[in-house]
Amino acid sequence: MVSVMNVLRCVVVGSALLLGAPVQAAEEFPFGLEMMLDVARQPGSKRLPTLDIGDAGETSVELWCKGGKGQFSVAGDSVIFAVGAMEARDCPAARAQLDDELLATLSEVTNWKRQGDVVSFIGAKSLRFRLNTN
Repeated sequence: MVSVMNVLRCVVVGSALLLGAPVQAAEEFPFGLEMMLDVARQPGSKRLPTLDIGDAGETSVELWCKGGKGQFSVAGDSVIFAVGAMEARDCPAARAQLDDELLATLSEVTNWKRQGDVVSFIGAKSLRFRLNTN
């Protein structure tokens, strides 16, 4: 006879295994992946902003000029991005302004959506990133 406690143990262990599994499904948040902002390059620059998101949400941020760290926290389709320490680099004023605006927009996103290799961050302004699949 199966006891209620054995059934509960199976549910708890199964849930723990599912929660600890790597998140790599096509519609899941892209932990462990790198993505690039889906925009045109700035005149005179070959760089495009990228986010390299670690398995726990820790993020390496490279913008048009500045670079640094951040942290994504995800629950369902809700997301919070916290800007960490950014490196003070010798940036032209226009690029530094774009970097500051992009960081502000990322900090204000509230939701995310993934469709294949495209990840959208949704807030007052939305941002669209493409996963690096090479």
